[in-house]
Amino acid sequence: MSSIELLQRQIHTAQDLQAVVKMMKVLAALNIHQYQQAVASLAEYNRTIEMGLHVVLKAAHTHDASLQHDNGDGFKTYSQSLSTDLGRCGVIIFGSEQGMCGQFNEQISHYAIAELEKLKLSPEHLAIFAVGSRLISHLESAGYGIEQTFAMPGSLAGITSMVQEILPHIARWRDREQIGQITLFYNHLHSNTLWEPYKLQLLPLDGEWLQHIESQEWRSRTLPTFTMPSDVLVASLLRQYFFILLYRAFGESLAGENASRLASMQVAEKNIEERLTEFTGQFQQKRQTAITDELLEIISAFELSH
Repeated sequence: MSSIELLQRQIHTAQDLQAVVKMMKVLAALNIHQYQQAVASLAEYNRTIEMGLHVVLKAAHTHDASLQHDNGDGFKTYSQSLSTDLGRCGVIIFGSEQGMCGQFNEQISHYAIAELEKLKLSPEHLAIFAVGSRLISHLESAGYGIEQTFAMPGSLAGITSMVQEILPHIARWRDREQIGQITLFYNHLHSNTLWEPYKLQLLPLDGEWLQHIESQEWRSRTLPTFTMPSDVLVASLLRQYFFILLYRAFGESLAGENASRLASMQVAEKNIEERLTEFTGQFQQKRQTAITDELLEIISAFELSH
C-alpha cells in the first residue's frame, strides 16, 4: 500500500471517529438536560413531604407524642433517626457503569476515601455500598472492602427501581446492624462540563432542619388533620424523604457522569481535528509531489523523444 493510500485510509478513519464523537457529545448533552430536569422536578415533591412533616411535628409537639413505631419496612422511630449515638457508619458511593467519562470515578473515589480516612474507623465499623462497577477497583486498591455493589442505571427510567432496591438495605443497616451514620458520596454537577465531589449525610437527621420545618408558618388558619398514628405517618414521610435524597444523588451523579463524558469528547474531538489537519496536510503534500513527479516524467519523455 502506497503512502498516499495509507493517508487516505487514516483520513477516512479519523472522519468516522469524528462523527462518532460528535454523536456522543449530542447524547451526553441531552442526558445532562434530562437528568437536571428530573432533579429539579423533585423540589415540589420535597416541599410536600416537608409540609407533611410540619403538620405531624406540630401535632406531636402539641400532644407531647413520643413517635415510636416500626411501620414494617424497617424505618422504626423518629428518635432513632435523630440519634447522635452513631455506632457503625455506612457509606454509599456513586460512580459509573460505563467508560469514556474521564476522571469521574477516580475523582469521587479519592474524595470519599479522603473523607473516610478522617473518621479513622476500623473495617468492622464501616460498611460500603458501591453504585457503579467502575468504582470497585479504585476502592479495593485503597484497601476498602465493598459490602455490596449496585448497578448504576443507564437511563432516567431505571433510577426509581434502583432507589427502591437500596432503601431496604438502608433500613437493615439502621435497624439491624446498628449503623447510625449513613453518608452519600457523589459528583455534583455545576454546569454542562463542570462537576465536583459532594457529600450528603442521610442519617442521623439534621435536627436544625426539622426545627426549621416545624417553625414554618402555615399558609391557612388551621392545620390539616390526620387519623393514622403520628409515629406511623412520620416513618412513612421519612421513607419518602430518603427516597428523594437517593433519587437526587442518582440524578446528579448521572448528570455529572455525562458532563465528564462531554468534556472528554470535546478533548477527543479537538485531538481528532488536529490529526485530520495533519493527515490532510501530509496527503496534499504527497499528492502534489506525486503530481510533480508525473509531470517531470512526461516532460523528460517528451524531450527524449525529440
